[in-house]
Amino acid sequence: MKRRGYAALEQAISMPPKDIVAVVKDAELRGRGGAGFPAGMKWSFLPPPDGEPRYLAINADESEPATFKDQVLIDLDPHLVIEGIAICMKACQLDTAYFYIRGEYHHHRETFENAIQEAYDNQVFGEGSRIGKVNDRWPNLYLQRGAGAYICGEETALLESLEGKRGWPRIKPPFPAVAGAFGRPTIINNVETLAMVVPVLTNGADWFKSLGKGRPDGAPPNVPASFGPKLFGISGPVQRPGVYEENLGVTLKTLVEDYAGGMIPGKQFKAAFHGGISMGVLSAEEFEAEMDIDIGKKYNNLGLGTACPTIIPHDTSMVAMARNTARFYSHESCGQCTPCREGGNWLYKMLTRIEAGDGTMKDLDLLLEIASSMGSMPGTTICGLADGANWAVRTIVNKFWSEFEDAVSKERFVSLAQVGA
Repeated sequence: MKRRGYAALEQAISMPPKDIVAVVKDAELRGRGGAGFPAGMKWSFLPPPDGEPRYLAINADESEPATFKDQVLIDLDPHLVIEGIAICMKACQLDTAYFYIRGEYHHHRETFENAIQEAYDNQVFGEGSRIGKVNDRWPNLYLQRGAGAYICGEETALLESLEGKRGWPRIKPPFPAVAGAFGRPTIINNVETLAMVVPVLTNGADWFKSLGKGRPDGAPPNVPASFGPKLFGISGPVQRPGVYEENLGVTLKTLVEDYAGGMIPGKQFKAAFHGGISMGVLSAEEFEAEMDIDIGKKYNNLGLGTACPTIIPHDTSMVAMARNTARFYSHESCGQCTPCREGGNWLYKMLTRIEAGDGTMKDLDLLLEIASSMGSMPGTTICGLADGANWAVRTIVNKFWSEFEDAVSKERFVSLAQVGA
């Protein structure tokens, strides 16, 4: 607070809730958790208050492989996140917030619990809160631990887990803004999204839109843009792995060479999962790809995702990478939808066979067919896990086709005489 922490909250307290929502909406702040949905628009979906409880769920599950940008905020700047939470509660007139944290984040949980207590001690939450009563209730913030399930990163599965149920995604509609936690209106935001609300409110929408990658000249306002800064978590065989903040639109090459110090000696860049494995891969030919939220439209990927590039070196087999990716999705499927439950398992079995040298060219065609059927037809599954498996496997196979061809080039044929027919 001596360094103007919570100054944005004091500003928000003096503003009508609708004006706070308007600032976030005008800034076109898009979600930093993976989907890139405009935060202000999501906030505006809430129905008018009716005197009953209304909730905020903060998604700190961060279970996407090799993603660790939220944990840096949780561990090193928890009060920035808490300030964003309090502003959101004021803006959306929410009386209770649940911070749903990944089960494996043990010391991060302790750090955040201490910060929550400090916020209570300084009347941010609880009786006498500076925010004032919301729906005739004092605002409260609680920490809730997950149990290590990847699927609970999906917002409705998170709500099911929060309610003490099995973490299964819900069929939508109704959407959480109408019927979320405990059947009441609920806003669900990522940790980084809420942290970004603070500088947006402090500096204004125009300041935020002066950063990042805007719209092309002459483009109408309905064309999506990638405004503002973003946290990028870089891992793999680079000199300085870690989390770096840069404006959206920075190239992958700049992140790897300028921020991460380039590849370690003896390693060359081959590919990267640019935003978690769900988004698919970028090849060496796409090394200069601009890391904006709409990257998927240009490079045949699903999107920017968590913006945490996992760098893959030249001596890594992409067949093995695809097999390991399929194993993950097969293991983490909740089993609720047939395409995901069965398709993920078959992808893993087929890729295991191909990697072992027992595959055929027909297997490659079937592999792409199964992957496409899992995630290319809308409405076949309740959540996006099947989409992630599809894009991950399909982009690896399509962009590194020659490696898969080599893996099945020595096809094994058994004659009818050999099997005793």
